[in-house]
Formats: sequence, C-alpha cells, structure tokens
Amino acid sequence: METTNFKRIKHGFFPEIINREMRISSPQTFSRHFSSSQVIVEKIDLYGKLNGHEGCVNTVEFNFNGDILVSGSDDKHVMLWNWATKTKTLCYASGHLDNIFQARIMPLTDDKRIITSSADGQVRLGEILENGQVKTRRLGKHQGRVHSLAVEPGSPHIFFSCGEDGLVQHYDLRCGSASKLFHCFSFKETNSPPLNIRLNAIIIDPRNLNYFAIGGSDEYARVYDIRRYRSDGSNVSDEPVNLFCPRHLLHSNHVHITGLAYSKASELLISYNDELIYLFQKNMGLGPSPLSLESETQLSNEEPQVYAGHRNSRTVKGVSFFGPKDEYVMSGSDCGHIFIWRKKDAKLVRVMVGDRRIVNHLEPHLCMPFLATCGFDKDVKLWAPMAGDAPALPKNLKKITESNRQNREDQSPATLAPDVIMHVVRLQRRQMFGYVERRYSRSDLESDEEDGDEDYISGLANDITFSEEYPGENFGDC
Repeated sequence: METTNFKRIKHGFFPEIINREMRISSPQTFSRHFSSSQVIVEKIDLYGKLNGHEGCVNTVEFNFNGDILVSGSDDKHVMLWNWATKTKTLCYASGHLDNIFQARIMPLTDDKRIITSSADGQVRLGEILENGQVKTRRLGKHQGRVHSLAVEPGSPHIFFSCGEDGLVQHYDLRCGSASKLFHCFSFKETNSPPLNIRLNAIIIDPRNLNYFAIGGSDEYARVYDIRRYRSDGSNVSDEPVNLFCPRHLLHSNHVHITGLAYSKASELLISYNDELIYLFQKNMGLGPSPLSLESETQLSNEEPQVYAGHRNSRTVKGVSFFGPKDEYVMSGSDCGHIFIWRKKDAKLVRVMVGDRRIVNHLEPHLCMPFLATCGFDKDVKLWAPMAGDAPALPKNLKKITESNRQNREDQSPATLAPDVIMHVVRLQRRQMFGYVERRYSRSDLESDEEDGDEDYISGLANDITFSEEYPGENFGDC
C-alpha cells in the first residue's frame, strides 16, 4: 500500500522529472517547482549549527549570492559564515556598545560592506579591508534601540533605518551622513498631542522601490513614498500614502507590530505582538488616514488571510515568506517552535523545534529550500530538506497551539481610559531615554564623529575575549 508521501512524489515529482528530461520544461522551472513542493517543505529539518557567538543571536541574513551568511549577537560581534561547510570565515567587533539587532550585507559590494544596528541606537558600517582587517564607523544615531534596517534591493549604497524614537532615516553610502526623513506619530483623534510611535520594522516594496512600509507601537502598518521627502533631511511631516490593519484591530490600544515582509507580488505580511499574522493584498489598504474612514468602507474591505498557532509576545519577532514564489509563510514563536504555513489557505505544513526557549528570526535562502534561524540560543541553526521518517507536524501539535492561544488570551490587557494609557506611555518614554542617557554618555556616542572613518579597526578577532554577562529578556530582540 502506497504511503501518503510516496503518492505525493509519484503524482507530483515524476511528471516534472519526465518534462525536464524531455526538455518540455527548463531546469530552472523544475528547480522552482521542486523547491516549492509541499513534500520538500515537510521534510525540512535541522541541517547543522553554527557555533561561535557568546550571546543570543538576534539576526541572520544570506548575501546576494546565497553562499555567505552574516550573523549578529548580544556579544556585539558580527560573523560571516560559509554555511554549506558550516565554517566561520570572519569575526569582528562591530563597535556597538550594546546588543546587535540587525546585520545586513550590502549587495554588489563583494560582501565587503556590512551595516548593523543595535540597542545603543547606532547604525554602523563595517568595511572589510584587503588585509583582512575590518574598519567600522558610525553612519547614524537614534535616541533608542534600532531593531530594523531595510536595504534597497540590488543597491550597494541605499538603505533605511527606523528606531524606537520614531525616527526614519535614509542612507546613501556615497554621502557622509544620514538624512532624517520624519518622525512617526500616532493619528490625532483628540486635542491631546500625538504620541511617538516606537518603530520595530521597516521594509521596501520589491516591485516599486519608491515605497517602504514601517510598523511599531500601534496597530497600523504605514506605507510611504520616498519621492515625497526632500534629500536635505528637512522633512518633519509624517504623511503615509496608505495604511494596513485588520478590521477588528482598528482603533485598538493593546497591540503593536513586530515584523513586516513584502512578497515578490507586493503582498504585505504583518505580525502583531500577542495577536496573529495577517496577509494583505495591495487593494486592502485603508487610505492615508484612519480618521477619514467611513464605516461602510471598512465593512466592504476584503479580509486578509490569517495565520495562527504560534505566539509572539516576549520579543520583537520577524516574519518571512518562503519558497521561490513565496508559497509559504513562516514565523518563530515563544514556545521555541518554527511554524510554516501554506500561504494560500494558512494551513500548517511544518512545525519543528527551533530553540530551547524562543525563535526570533527566520531567514529564507534566496533560491534554494534552505533557511537559517536564530533565537535565545547562542548558535545559528541551518535547515534543509532531510531524509527521514519524522512527521511534518508533531503529535502534540494541538497541545502546542492551544497552549499558545490560551497564554495569549490570558495576557489580554484590561481596557484602560485613553488618558491613563498616555500617562503610562509617557512614563515609559522617560524611563527609556533616561536609561540611554545614563548608560551611554554623550562623549561615548559622539566619539565616532570625532574619530571619523578611522574610529575602530578590528582584525580577524581569533583571540577575542567575551564578557559572561547575559542580558536576557530585557533587551529588545533577545
């Protein structure tokens, strides 16, 4: 009697193989279909681990060619890996004063330029020199943690940053400094002043590089057009061209956005803290302001696809697409599992243990059915289709998802009056900025500008010594 997997292979792969051998379809088409097959996704399992960091790893990303992986950690170091051989090729001290939250390799730079952001508010550039040393310098600064950087696809020069101070900045590595685009504020509904939106995520639309989206401490994902902003950094207005939010979360005071992702077709994926993940088509926007929406318009909008089962509460988690045509959606979870859903119907197709505690970030390979993940553990985990009889979904899946749902509902906040909420937010902002000012003196943060491009040079760092301090859950992503 045929097994379920064999039936899928027989009816799914064999025709593709025959078409390829008869040259009816191209090898590239076969490769894309093979990579997106649910049989392959169900076989994804642990391929290996990359060990070297001395703190939890907050960020991983493949380079433009897909052969190099970069990682950043609480140990304030950046590492480059040949992920296929599981070997470290470079490690350098970033110059950051606190946990690294994002590390990105700039495209078309021969993997010689790496940008990073951190809990210290800095955005830095690491340049790998011909002698193997790494020169780092500060490019910009935020008054608060910087969780996210967005690199313009195919550009070796252009990227954005956003921070918990609500500031969005634009960078051109051919210039000497960052351009401050605007501060993001809440939509004003009363006579009280608008609140600062603490930003966690920023992404660029791959089909129209003029558009970028941000998300943070309220329910709205905001889309902006870079052409509206002057290059001299004198902009002060926060004017989105479109907003995205699930209907039931409109005017909500208890959710915020931790992760955003654009598909190749400009679909927008939004992950909410202690809520769910939603997929929006381009025509599901609310317009530039929620204050002008008519109830009839809201009711007529098509509902986004919903992905459930995980829990996103304790850290700033990302969310990603997976597959050559973004056929799947994937996310980490507070329960330590990796969740992969089929995009079209939100069916769970793979759930696996990814960390002893929390999985924060999942990075898909650009063209192969591989991915890298990181979380509270001090390693980077690599995942690939593997031979074996392990089930795609654990036997206790219902228990896992029900526990995540119950914990999420148990943490639902009580309804507070708007003035009480504003008072709490103001206190949080004062504490945050007070902490930054106490921990990092102005002289520390300004030293980069005084030293210029020569402020920090690191070798291969084979003799690095690390502190045993482990910050734990008090610092953003980790």
